[in-house]
Amino acid sequence: MGATSESAATVSGTPETANIVTRFAPSPTGYLHIGGARTALFNWLYAKAKGGTFLLRIEDTDRARSTQPAIDAILTSMQWLGLDWDGDAVFQFERAARHAEVAHQMVESGHAYRCYLTHEELAAMRAEAEAAKRPLRVRSPWRDRTPEAGDKPYVVRLKAPTEGATTIVDRVQGSITVQNSELDDLILLRSDGTPTYMLAVVVDDHDMGVTHVIRGDDHLNNAFRQLPIIKAMNWPEPVYAHVPMIHGPDGGKLSKRHGAVGVEYYRDELGMLPEAVDNYLLRLGWGHGDDEIISREQAVAWFDLDGIGKSPSRFDLKKLQNLNGHYIREADDARLATLVAARFDPALSEDQRTLLERAMPSLKPRAASLIELADGAQFLFRQRPLAIAAEAEPLLAGNAQPLLAALHTALDALDDWDTEALESAVRQVAEDAGVKLGQVAQPLRAALTGRKTSPGIFDVLVLLGREESLGRIADQIKN
Repeated sequence: MGATSESAATVSGTPETANIVTRFAPSPTGYLHIGGARTALFNWLYAKAKGGTFLLRIEDTDRARSTQPAIDAILTSMQWLGLDWDGDAVFQFERAARHAEVAHQMVESGHAYRCYLTHEELAAMRAEAEAAKRPLRVRSPWRDRTPEAGDKPYVVRLKAPTEGATTIVDRVQGSITVQNSELDDLILLRSDGTPTYMLAVVVDDHDMGVTHVIRGDDHLNNAFRQLPIIKAMNWPEPVYAHVPMIHGPDGGKLSKRHGAVGVEYYRDELGMLPEAVDNYLLRLGWGHGDDEIISREQAVAWFDLDGIGKSPSRFDLKKLQNLNGHYIREADDARLATLVAARFDPALSEDQRTLLERAMPSLKPRAASLIELADGAQFLFRQRPLAIAAEAEPLLAGNAQPLLAALHTALDALDDWDTEALESAVRQVAEDAGVKLGQVAQPLRAALTGRKTSPGIFDVLVLLGREESLGRIADQIKN
C-alpha cells in the first residue's frame, strides 16, 4: 500500500482531553519478545501519564498456534516488568459472536456484502495480478449483486471505498495519506462464519473504549484497512501512534542473534532486573533530553507520544548490560540476596542467606547481572578443601607457602576480626617478607576463594569469618 506524507490532516481522532484508554494486544503464539514488551510499556506509560486506563487483550483467534503456555509466559513477563493492567484480560476468541454480529450489521447497512467467489476464481485474479506485476486487491463482482439464496459457501467482505483518499494524522509518523483505490474488500467473516483479525481488532477496540492505538509501524497499513469498518459503524476514530521497529546493532531486522528473544530470557538467562529492562526499552525509541537513567516515577511524569522518534532504534545488548549493572548497584541488598539465592542449587539455609545479604555491598560493584552476582558469591559457600581454578594455581606456587604460613600465624593472633585489624596484619606480613602487598594478597585470595579475582581481600576475610578463613589458609599450606 503506497502511503505518502502530507501536511493536511483530515482524520482528527479522539481528542486528547478525553479519558485515555490504551491497550496491549499480543497474540499468544510464542513468548513476549522485546519489541512487544516495548509496545506494552509505551501503552502502559501513556495511560499512567495521562491518568487513563491500560487494558490487556489476548488475541487468541489463531486456534492452531495459540497455546496456554504462551499466554502464561506473556502474563508472567508483563507482571515481572511491572506492567499491571486494569481489569481482567480480554480473550478475543471468546468474543467471536460479537464480531460476527457486527459483520452482519454491516451487511444489512450496505457496508459489507456476501461474496461467493470460488477458490478457482480467486486464483485466477491472483494470477492476473502477478502477470500485471501489481498487488492483488480484491474487488469482487458480488460487491453490487443481489445475494444468492441456497447453501453455497460465502464470505462476508467489507465494501471498501473506491474513490478519494484517507489521511491519518499519526502521532508518531505524522500525516499519512493513502488513495482509497489501493484498499481492497477485505474479508470480515470466513466461509465457516469465524471473524478475521481485521474485524475482531476493530470491534474489540471499540467495545473496550480504546482511545489511543499505540503499536508497531508494521501495523500502519492495517489502520487504513480498518478505518472503513470504524466509519461504517459510525464509531469514534482512535488516535494512532505507530512506533518504528527495533533493529539489530547492524541496522538489520532484529533477530534472535541480536536479542529478539522472550523477556524471560533476559530475566532467567541473562540475570537482568526488570527496572533495567524497562529503562532500556523506554530509551529504545523515546527520549527526554539527554537523560539515560530514568526511574519509573520519572517515566510516568515525562512520557508523551511526542518523544517517540520516527526512525528505527537499534538494540544494543552491551548497553542494556551496562544499565543493568547500574540498577544492581542501586538495588536493595536483601532483594538481591533473595534473587541470587534462588540461583543456587541446593537451596541456601537461612544463615547462608544472611551471609549472602551481608556480602552484597562487596559483590555489587563487580557485577552487571544476577548471574555475575551469583558467580561472585560462590566462594562464600564452597566446600573445603577448595578446588583451585586453573588460572589461580600459579598464585599458590613459588614463595606462596611461606607467605601463607606467615599470614596464618599473624591472623590467628588477632583479637579483632575487622577490616582495619586484618589490613594491618596483612601489610605487616608483606613488610616483614620484603614484598609488595599484592604479592601477599594474591596467594591469600587464591587460598580463600580458589580464584584469581574476588571482592576486596579484607572484605572476603570478614565475610568468611575467623574460623573459615584460617581453615582455608591452612588447607593450602598443607597442600
